[in-house]
Amino acid sequence: MAEPSGIYARRAALQLLDAVLRHGETLDQSFHGATRSVRKPADKALARALVSEALRWLPDLDRLIDSATKQNLPDDAKVRSVLRLMLAGWLRLGTPPHAVIATGLPLLSGGPRRLAHGVFSTLNKQEVTLPPIPSLPSPVQQRWAQSCSGHLSERMESIAAGLAEPPQLDLSLRDPAQSAHWTTQLSGDKLMEGHVRLARGSAVENLPGFGSKDQAGAWWVQDLAASIPARLLGAGEGRYALDLCAAPGGKTLQLAAQGWKVTALDISKRRLDLLKQNLRRVELKASTIRADALTWEPKHQFDAILLDAPCTATGTCRRHPDVLHRIGPRQIAEMAELQTQLIARAAGWLKPGGQLVYAVCSLEREEGEDQAAAVEAAKMDLTPDPIRSDELPAGLEPTEQGWLRTDPGMLADAGGLDGFFVARWRKP
Repeated sequence: MAEPSGIYARRAALQLLDAVLRHGETLDQSFHGATRSVRKPADKALARALVSEALRWLPDLDRLIDSATKQNLPDDAKVRSVLRLMLAGWLRLGTPPHAVIATGLPLLSGGPRRLAHGVFSTLNKQEVTLPPIPSLPSPVQQRWAQSCSGHLSERMESIAAGLAEPPQLDLSLRDPAQSAHWTTQLSGDKLMEGHVRLARGSAVENLPGFGSKDQAGAWWVQDLAASIPARLLGAGEGRYALDLCAAPGGKTLQLAAQGWKVTALDISKRRLDLLKQNLRRVELKASTIRADALTWEPKHQFDAILLDAPCTATGTCRRHPDVLHRIGPRQIAEMAELQTQLIARAAGWLKPGGQLVYAVCSLEREEGEDQAAAVEAAKMDLTPDPIRSDELPAGLEPTEQGWLRTDPGMLADAGGLDGFFVARWRKP
């Protein structure tokens, strides 16, 4: 008997979910291996969508499952994972219940199959729904409430609301003066000069300006929040900038387009190769160096350094909901230690009068506010260079300290943005 259409996507989705929740892998790391035997691109995309929605709404899906069982299933039970995917397909992707059953139950055998059928049928008869806003995992709520006084603790509901849907597509333009042209050409929205936001689902490589001969490399994909740190260094006017931990290259492209002579350093050959491809596509130039920033020594000092530091990336939870379930105190502490070392090294590579911009796409205070406060408390050879309101998209404001904190709940009416922390200093 032939297997039902879609079973391959569900098998891959189950493997992906297991890789994230049991082994702590990222969706990106595990996707190729989990979908190796899936032939159709549409099935690969379906597998990822199922897992992403299951992770986005995991606490709420688990509450529904628990409401239909006499005893709570173990968190790592295969039947629970299958039910999570079945419910995500039904409640989030609109798969008809009969198709959910036909493609979900073959993932199980024996008693677990009967159990899953009974639980799903019960919830279907009850016509259950998910809440309008996904619930954050308990460890995340506790961590942010305990360690993030003020801003984040007050905004957790707003942040959760920002996770309800995958993000739209943001583009950074090579020439900000062409903002009106590309906003019209791409039927998008502009949230600041040099930016265009498009509806989700756009096929990037087919859009005007991606790589056609007459409009080659007019833009690159980059979340609005991710584009702010490079903007804060302003026009390069031929001066020297170091993009530290640069790959895959969005900020390198920005700096080059702003007139900086850019040195882009990263430890990953694969990611540097991608950066070089992006430079060629948009017809910009930068020097690339593969090295470990903790041991590398530059031949000269720089007028500006952009340190987009390695981090837990919890601020990207709109597009990477796996971070809500993989990241804990150990990973945060490890990243914070690395960031402290990188800031200290970068500070020594600045020319007098040079600027250092530090950024992380993290919502963790230890990686953001605490790092900036430590720089200023240590009285290293850096003075605060406060971020100004007129440097930011409308609707965003710097903190009292002159730093910038964004999160997925901000600019909600315009579609939101990633969570970032940014601080800027100048060397006397």
